[in-house]
Amino acid sequence: MTTKLNSNSGMSRRNFLGTTALGISSFTILPSWTIDGVHIAPSDRVVMGVIGLGQQALSDFAGFASVPGVQFAACCDVDQMKQQRFKKRVESWQTSKSVSSRCDMYERYEELLERKDIDAVEVATPDHWHALATIHACQAGKDVYVQKPLAFTIIEGLTMVKVARGNKRVVQVGSQQRSSKEFQKAIELVQSGAIGHIEKIYAKVGVPPKPLDLPEMPVPGNLNFNLWMGPLNDPKIHYHPDLCPPISLDPEEKEKLWGAWRWYRETGNGFTADWGAHMFDIAQAAIGMDGSGPSLITPKGYNGQKYLTFKYLNGIELTEQPYLDDYETAQGIKFIGTKGWIEVARGYLACSDPSLVPAEIAGRRPKQMTPEERKKMYEQMQKSATKGGGSFEISAPHMQNFVDAVRSRKDTIAPIEVGCSTSTLCCLGNIATELQRPVKWNPATLSFGDDKEAAAHRLYKYEYRNPYSLDK
Repeated sequence: MTTKLNSNSGMSRRNFLGTTALGISSFTILPSWTIDGVHIAPSDRVVMGVIGLGQQALSDFAGFASVPGVQFAACCDVDQMKQQRFKKRVESWQTSKSVSSRCDMYERYEELLERKDIDAVEVATPDHWHALATIHACQAGKDVYVQKPLAFTIIEGLTMVKVARGNKRVVQVGSQQRSSKEFQKAIELVQSGAIGHIEKIYAKVGVPPKPLDLPEMPVPGNLNFNLWMGPLNDPKIHYHPDLCPPISLDPEEKEKLWGAWRWYRETGNGFTADWGAHMFDIAQAAIGMDGSGPSLITPKGYNGQKYLTFKYLNGIELTEQPYLDDYETAQGIKFIGTKGWIEVARGYLACSDPSLVPAEIAGRRPKQMTPEERKKMYEQMQKSATKGGGSFEISAPHMQNFVDAVRSRKDTIAPIEVGCSTSTLCCLGNIATELQRPVKWNPATLSFGDDKEAAAHRLYKYEYRNPYSLDK
């Protein structure tokens, strides 16, 4: 697991496919595909493997399944039941498309990465596995679609960028709002100066992580919890079903919640990163801070500070606060400029000058929901997700962009540097929050200067559990 895989720097997709013809021929007996009337030549086929098979992987499978020319050859998870569920879902779909149905299962992703017939992988594991799985995939010559946030720590993200570029791999980060029309239009309006110079941005994402407070429970026989933990190095971490939500195959019953590992400091970065990887991401894109970041981070509560605040060298302030006056919990963004404002969220775009927003993408303003209405909405989403491959968020345009980039060898709409700067921003917010004081950050040198306490924080550089290492 810590052994560096062979590097594949500079090999073209055409040459790579040429070296893997035997592997592909063992998976498909057809010389070409025709899917929904679209002819797919063998050289344009993209064969994928998936690492991490929870709800997010099922959601993303529905998106990838809509992209012509994508085939799934293998899947990997530390939970044997989730392996079987994913295999069944994939093989049923591929059979319906007259494509070789076979999808092999693995517990350890290194075995999947050894497969020469796989062009690309998705990494949909918990965040603490993103770095190692992505790094090893790049070293194995695979392109990568990695779920957001890119990394668990700042150093992980920086290392991932170095390895991906060093091995000339295409990487797409799963911040799919980059591929959504309402967010693209909001970015365009901000950058065109439609509302003047941006002074403030409100981005509602949610609360930071809390200390792990789940009681320890027996580990089920179908789950390799030690492997699930991987590089996590904290004696307080133990198994609880909320961390690894169980499923049933007969009768089929899916997870009752998203993995709660994301809400705890020992295993995740809270809403700060979970939704920050979406809303903070769009905010930085709009003001030209992709690949950069803030210079001063002040936590909520410091000297009466009402909201977590990021200040940029150009004077813009980004605050984690409601973007709608009458809906405090809705995730979204408000850009405030010298000439007006823009509000944007999923399925909603509005501007102080309504003529700037095309009617077809304006959507509807989110309304405040009662707890009962919110519960009913999630129950309906869960029910829809259970039927035939549906999901909470199907991101087909984002998947199409990734597959197009794999074929063209061009950058994706959310390349790894973008994911790194966004994930760094999220980590900085949590570092300042936990230290309970302002933190200075140099976006040019990617350092805290002489702030040794911040530089020693686990979200800057995390000491992996043996035998895991970023350096091997």
